[in-house]
Amino acid sequence: MTRGPTLPAHRLPSLPKPLDAFNTAPADEARALLLHCLHSPRWSHRITDHRPYPDLDSLLAAADEAAYDLSPADLSEALAGESLPELPEGTYSAAHMALSAAHAAYEARFGHAFVIYLGDVHSDEALDRILEAIRSRLTNDPEEERVVAAEELRRLAGGRLAACLRNPGRNPSGASLITQVGPP
Repeated sequence: MTRGPTLPAHRLPSLPKPLDAFNTAPADEARALLLHCLHSPRWSHRITDHRPYPDLDSLLAAADEAAYDLSPADLSEALAGESLPELPEGTYSAAHMALSAAHAAYEARFGHAFVIYLGDVHSDEALDRILEAIRSRLTNDPEEERVVAAEELRRLAGGRLAACLRNPGRNPSGASLITQVGPP
C-alpha cells in the first residue's frame, strides 16, 4: 500500500520576540520601559533613538555605553530615582532596622540612595552583602563613591533591561527584579 504525498507540518504562528517588540514599539513606550531600568531620560532617549538593535547583546552594549556617558546631572537624576532595596519575606525586623540605619548614614553622607547590583548573589546572602557594602562604602570620599555608584547603576540598568526582555511579563522594578538588585 502506497501513501500519497504527506501534508506539510502544521506550524504555529510565530510570536514577536521581546527584542522585536522593543525595536518596533512607539518611542514613548520604549522610553517608559527603559526608565524602569534606569531613571535617566537622557539615557532612555539615547537608547530609543538608536533602535533597532539586531540582538540583545547589541542592545545591552548600547545601554552600557550610554550609562558610561551620563553627565553628573544625569547621574544625580538617576540616583534620585532609586530607593532602599526590598528584603526577602521573613527577614527579621532587626535586619530591617540595621539596613534602615546603615542606609540613613549612607544617604546623609552622600545625598542619594545606596545602589548595589546583586544579580550574582543568592537571595539568602543579599542582606549580608548589602550591609557589608554599605558599611564598606561609607569610608569612601564623595567623589570616589560617585564613581562606584555610577558603576553599580550601570550594572543595574543592564541587568534590569536584560531581565525585562528575557521575561517580558515581569516588571523590572517588581519584587523579583528589585530596584537595587539585578536579575535573579
